[in-house]
Amino acid sequence: MVRTLLKEAPLRPVHEIFHVDRILVPEGDVPKREHKIIAVLPAYNAEKTLAATLADVPVGSVDEILLVDDGSTDATVSLARDMGLTVIEHEQNRGYGANQKTCYRYALDHGADIIVMIHPDYQYDSRVIPHAVGFIELGICDVVLGNRIRSRREALAGRMPRYKYFANRALTLFENLALGQNLGDFHSGFRVYRREVLEAIPFERNSDDFVFDTQLLVQAVDRGFRLGDVPVPVRYFDEASSINFKRSMKYGLATVGTVARWYLHRLGFRSRLFTS
Repeated sequence: MVRTLLKEAPLRPVHEIFHVDRILVPEGDVPKREHKIIAVLPAYNAEKTLAATLADVPVGSVDEILLVDDGSTDATVSLARDMGLTVIEHEQNRGYGANQKTCYRYALDHGADIIVMIHPDYQYDSRVIPHAVGFIELGICDVVLGNRIRSRREALAGRMPRYKYFANRALTLFENLALGQNLGDFHSGFRVYRREVLEAIPFERNSDDFVFDTQLLVQAVDRGFRLGDVPVPVRYFDEASSINFKRSMKYGLATVGTVARWYLHRLGFRSRLFTS
């Protein structure tokens, strides 16, 4: 379960306990980075998990945190503003992919050199942000994903549903073989992008639904960008967002369809997803 922040004062509103300046404005002498890093959080009803996600972000690891709310019905927006985040609201729920499009447009328009995308549902460990960013800053990777499945034992101990685990393994194996990659988890909700990746990819043409993530990675492979990953502990619990079995099946079929479209594109059957 999401741990209580600052247990010595559990009755105070969380926005009075935590403010984003603790991350963005570190105390003391901190080496100045050469790159501007913006973290983007695609949010939907994340009131219960937002503070815990942010509390783990290492001090000074990012320059700005943007939350894009996709028509939440809880207090996500007001809480995010109280905590000092930059907030963009979608008045209606447009979909997970549409949310990310807004995230990336903002990051590019505001000069981000590196963009960190992390779900605000506390499923992914925010402490790994500087390590993932480091692979991009060193010029080793252009895209870095958080790998939730370092081992089957750890993934299942983290309460990942068995059907999700085995579906992830099958889809990731298929994508690695088809795309010539070696990622541990093609379907992670923790991702770091070099600016040039999002500038080169026509992500605005992608789906507004969950398959947006797959489409973006296949587009990155098509453009010749280098993909890598880092291990990130998995945490499944009641408050963490997760699509149901029916939507998971739809997502899996859409993933296979995206890879098939890429192969057909390479054979000469042009697709808007992969043309400039």
